[in-house]
Amino acid sequence: MSRAGLGLLVVLILGVLGSAVAVAYTKYQSRELFVALQGLRGQRDDLDIEWGRLQLELGAWGTQSRVERIARQRLQMRLPRPDEVLVIGSGHDR
Repeated sequence: MSRAGLGLLVVLILGVLGSAVAVAYTKYQSRELFVALQGLRGQRDDLDIEWGRLQLELGAWGTQSRVERIARQRLQMRLPRPDEVLVIGSGHDR
């Protein structure tokens, strides 16, 4: 084998070894990213569940009956009697 042929063989062997190392590293990186992605998906699912729970809680806190109950109990508010109601026109009724 000539000196040029031996040099080419060494370059090809180094290329194959470098390529094998690059494939192994890329596969390792791919697995690491997949594990991270799965963790983020789990966090997303947990946050979606929490969001739904908070939406339900918000709906419960804002119900008309709850607001009216708090107005009566904490603020001692009540509905006015008919004789306490005064209707003021806007002037467009003439």
